[in-house]
Amino acid sequence: MRSIDGGICAVRGVHAAGLKDDYMGLALIEGAGPSAGVFTRNKVVAAPVVLTRDNLENHKYVAGTIVNSGNANAFTGEKGMADAREMAKAAASKLGVHESHIAVASTGVIGRFLDVGWVKDHLDEVYGALSADPQECRNATKAIMTTDLMEKEVSVELECGVRIGGIAKGSGMIEPNMGTMLAFIYTDAILSADTLKACLVKANDSSFNMMVVDGDTSTNDMALLTATGASSIAPDVANFQRGLDYVLVELAKKIARDGEGATKLIEVQVNGASDLADARKVAKTIVRSPLVKSAIYGHDPNWGRVIAAAGYSGASLDQDKISLEFSDGKNAVTLVDHGQVADTSANRKLKSIMESDTVIISVDLSLGGAFAVAWGCDLTYDYVRINAEYTT
Repeated sequence: MRSIDGGICAVRGVHAAGLKDDYMGLALIEGAGPSAGVFTRNKVVAAPVVLTRDNLENHKYVAGTIVNSGNANAFTGEKGMADAREMAKAAASKLGVHESHIAVASTGVIGRFLDVGWVKDHLDEVYGALSADPQECRNATKAIMTTDLMEKEVSVELECGVRIGGIAKGSGMIEPNMGTMLAFIYTDAILSADTLKACLVKANDSSFNMMVVDGDTSTNDMALLTATGASSIAPDVANFQRGLDYVLVELAKKIARDGEGATKLIEVQVNGASDLADARKVAKTIVRSPLVKSAIYGHDPNWGRVIAAAGYSGASLDQDKISLEFSDGKNAVTLVDHGQVADTSANRKLKSIMESDTVIISVDLSLGGAFAVAWGCDLTYDYVRINAEYTT
């Protein structure tokens, strides 16, 4: 497997385009084939999620995707559903396909009606720009951003020649079970919708479901995986899974690093758990903790907050067996070794490590062989400012 440029436009059979107009954005992706999706678990579900989920359940096939940013079209009742259908119809008409084969996604402010007229007015321009050029992939990625500060795209080519590419948006309202995030992943492999679904669920569990920015769950979460088959290659599913896992983990890390107001990426590695569920509980509880996140922002070597978070995670834990280490990827410091606290000089080393833009927290529970990783970011003054002024 090797990294390649182009995001989703590196995948054979995919064309994309997008535009950003102040806080509103519009993207269109053309790429047809068997498809699968995972969606928000919030009980308040946005209209485009309902529409796309129903289309996939009925047809397991996507020919095109239309996405708007600036308005979530969530908690908008029957009008919201009608507006989502209008978006699907407009995109279907341009692409020459049936509207039931269109995926619709939205992101932005909840509880406000969508300006469908704006979408239709700009669709001709976006459709006319559809291309496999990597720049159009970047344009589409920019178009779906809200409070994001950086574009998020990843693409790889497997040894067999199959390509997998993905783009995503997400910066706040992240966790649990995805977040205010949209992800569109394409492959040119020949794979059935059922196989895509199994692979996506597995990859999602160890990537998007393991990132935390602020602990809120969005109404609009969506990750779609579509196979164009344009490579004419039916890959070994295990090899495809490894490639998909890589793409989704890299997208998840980009989302975590770009958390609203964030200055650091936090990676929490948990080893030695009794089972995978416990490993994931501990990792996500630590990376979710406001006290841990704020300590890392302030470079405060208050590592006891990590131990406390592990203790209240609900996982099996023996405080006499736990070990804790911090690292910046180059330098590491052991703070606890099987329940024994290191000498006070470790705190000076820890403060230096916490000044890095990536902080890796490693916890060993010494109770079993299960391992999990979660990603998040620090909690800063800017997070409060951004969300205090989001609609004003």
